[in-house]
Amino acid sequence: MPAKQSNGYTIRFIKFWLPVLVCMGFIFYTSSIPGKDIPPLFPFQDVLFHAVIYTIMAYFFARALKNTNLQLSSPKIICLTVAFGILYGLSDEFHQIFVSERYASGWDLFFDGVGSFIGSLIFR
Repeated sequence: MPAKQSNGYTIRFIKFWLPVLVCMGFIFYTSSIPGKDIPPLFPFQDVLFHAVIYTIMAYFFARALKNTNLQLSSPKIICLTVAFGILYGLSDEFHQIFVSERYASGWDLFFDGVGSFIGSLIFR
């Protein structure tokens, strides 16, 4: 019986946390693209990108928290989700320092936090 429970937990873990990891990987990948290789499509596209992708990641993160740790209240899930988004955004901005023609931006980090907050509210 313990093997069956362990298998169920593994499937549940993958189902809810894999989308978070995919979003994180996508953010890391796009942050690795040199600045000269990013086509300017419209003004402030980076702001929109940060807000949207962090909203999506935060939604999945809040969903994963709720479905793998049922003892967390909604306010705690929101706080943990926003903290996670800001911390991951901070690591993303640090990563960009080492990428050609990219730089760390406080505004990008701000919109990462805004997106994380929105995503946590959408899940709620």
